[in-house]
Amino acid sequence: MKYSKLNFMMSVLGIIIYITDLIVDIWVSVRFFHEGQYVFGVLTVSFMLFGTLVVQCFSYSWFKADLKKAGQESQHCLLLLHCLQGGVFTRYWYALKNGYHVAFKYNSKTDNFMEKQIDPHKEVIDRVTDLSMLRLFETYLEGCPQLVLQLYILLEHSEANFSQYAAIMISCSAISWSTVDYQIALRKSLPDKKILNGPCPKLTYLFYKLFTLLSWMLSVVLLLFLSVIIALFLLLFLWFLGILWAFKEQTRFCASISMEFLYRIVVGFILIFTFFNIKGQNTKYPMSCYYIARVLATVGILIVFWVCPLSVFSSDYFIPISITIALTLLLGIIFLIVYYGTLHPNRSKEIVPDEIDGKPVQSDCRMKYFLMQ
Repeated sequence: MKYSKLNFMMSVLGIIIYITDLIVDIWVSVRFFHEGQYVFGVLTVSFMLFGTLVVQCFSYSWFKADLKKAGQESQHCLLLLHCLQGGVFTRYWYALKNGYHVAFKYNSKTDNFMEKQIDPHKEVIDRVTDLSMLRLFETYLEGCPQLVLQLYILLEHSEANFSQYAAIMISCSAISWSTVDYQIALRKSLPDKKILNGPCPKLTYLFYKLFTLLSWMLSVVLLLFLSVIIALFLLLFLWFLGILWAFKEQTRFCASISMEFLYRIVVGFILIFTFFNIKGQNTKYPMSCYYIARVLATVGILIVFWVCPLSVFSSDYFIPISITIALTLLLGIIFLIVYYGTLHPNRSKEIVPDEIDGKPVQSDCRMKYFLMQ
């Protein structure tokens, strides 16, 4: 696998979206507090802190594991850096610095001596994959709740200021980008996975995720208007079921028990919004059950609102929302079927690594027990 100039530009675009998302979230929270909407302001800040704290924990844990593998001691400055929420920026700095060298300056003919020790392309790809997964975690832990909140405010007041529109657009962009970017990075980092070739599979995968997510988020927003308690109970119940599934599958993604427990909690949270393959196994039947349940839940919410309409919605206002939910769900399922039916790259034949002195070379990729579909 090669880390190309296009891959480098995608990494640059990734940090631009990351920084923009952070700035917009701060802008929205400050505006909420300034306008006296303290509940919305506290919720916005809470979502930000929850996502970034979890991401910093994983980032620091991975830094420690990498240093231990290299025979080095853990550095206290790394702990301080992550406490100051600088872990992701540090990873971006290393990834962009090494990625620029590999993509624009590295010459395999003149730098053959480096390949005897480590493949620079693989090293950069592994760094980018770590970053993509951290961004994926933060997007679903912070971006999805943020998007639900902004949609709720928009529908409640029937109007929104520019900062809220910006927050909705940036959250959609961040969710879409992180989802597709991680799928691409992960498949490049694993030797037995075929990469996504061409724009058609990537766009189909993007639309599948985006439409199913948007449909479900709008459904959750409608349920919040019906009853905040019922909506929170449903979301907590789905979170609990996701955690149970992660424990049932006995995931082994992290080196320590505590981080593995945190990983299963994060997986359960992501499963509230989208399907998540937690062990890299065949997910045909679990995915089918997941989206059948999603369709039934969405249809059930719409039926409740059509049978018992709320006064907060006029017919002219509620009908477009219902059509949007049904249409995006239908389109999402169609794109899902098209992607997995015709465009999804199947697993390639098992690759046997080269052997040195009779001992098999073990894959040191952090994602060897993980695959997101």
